Amino acid sequence: MPFAQKKEEYADLPAHAAGRLMAQNIPIIRPDDTIASAERFLMEHARDLATINYLYVADKERLVGVLSIKEVFRSLKTTPVADLMRRELITARPHTEAGRIALLAIEHNLKEIPIVNGEGKLLGSVGSDMVLHILHEKHVTEMLSVAGVHGFQDSQKLASASIGLLLKKRLPWLLLGLGGSIIAAAIIGSFHTEIQATILLAAFIPAVTYISGAVGAQGNSIFVRTLALDRNFKFGAYIRREIQISFSIAILLAITMGFVSFLVWQNQVLSIILASSFLISILASSVISIFLPWIFLKYKVDPALVSAPFDTILSDIVSITIYFALASFILRISA
Repeated sequence: MPFAQKKEEYADLPAHAAGRLMAQNIPIIRPDDTIASAERFLMEHARDLATINYLYVADKERLVGVLSIKEVFRSLKTTPVADLMRRELITARPHTEAGRIALLAIEHNLKEIPIVNGEGKLLGSVGSDMVLHILHEKHVTEMLSVAGVHGFQDSQKLASASIGLLLKKRLPWLLLGLGGSIIAAAIIGSFHTEIQATILLAAFIPAVTYISGAVGAQGNSIFVRTLALDRNFKFGAYIRREIQISFSIAILLAITMGFVSFLVWQNQVLSIILASSFLISILASSVISIFLPWIFLKYKVDPALVSAPFDTILSDIVSITIYFALASFILRISA
C-alpha cells in the first residue's frame, strides 16, 4: 500500500521546507517483490497515488532503492525488484529548503526527489510538478531582486499589490543606493584640490567605479551560485582560488589601463594613478563580493537576495576612496 506518514508532524517546518512540500501517497514496493507484483500494484492504486514517475523500494520503511516506471513495463515479469532497482540514491531531508530540492533534481536529471529522515526512513517525495513550481518561484524572486524588490514569492501577488506595498518593497533599496551616492559624492568633494590640479581625474571616476563594481558583481554571482550548487563547498579552498583569479584580473586590467591612458594623454602621473587605483580597487571589490554574502549566510540571511545591493554600494564607496586617496598621495610625492 502507498506510504502514509502523518503530515502534521512537519507543520512546524518553514513553508518552503521539503517536509511541507512533499507528497506522501507515493508507490512503495518491497525488494523481494517481482516486476509482476509491482505492475499489479500500480494498476490497482494508480488513482490514489500522487506520482508514478518512480516506484520506491523500502525494506521495513527504510528506502533502499528506486525503480523507474519504464523499467517496470519493459522488464520480465518474473524479475525480482531487487535486481533492477537503482541503489545509488539522491535524497533530501524534511528540513531541506525548496531551492536545494530543485537543484538536486536538475543536477541529477531526476523527475522527483525522495525525502527521508536521519535513519533513511522514507517519508515521501517532492514530485516533478512541485519542482517546476519551485523553479518558477525562484525565477520570479531572482528577477525581482535584480530590480531591488524583495519579499514576493508569487508573481500574482506582485501584479495585485497596492501602490503602498510596492513603495514599501522598492523604496528602501533605492534609498540605500541614494545614501551610498551621497557618501560617494562627499568623498569626491573632499578631494576637490586634487581634482582641480588634474581635472582628468574626475573624468575617470565612472571607469574606476564601473570596473571594480563589475568584477565584484561577477565574484558575488559566482560565489552565491557555488554555495547553492556545490554540496562539498570548502570556503578556504574557494578563497585561495578566487584570490589568485582576482589578482590576475587586477594586474591585467591595471596594466592595460595604465598603458592606454599614457598613450592617449601622455601623462605619466595620471597613468600611475589609474593603474594603481584599478589594481587595489579591483582587489578590494573582490574581497567584498566574497565576504559580504558569506557574512549574510552566517547570520541566516539569503545572500542571493540582499548581498548584491550592498555589494554595489560598498564597491563604489571603497573604489572612489581608494582612487582619490592614491591620487592625493601620488600627486603629493610627484610635485
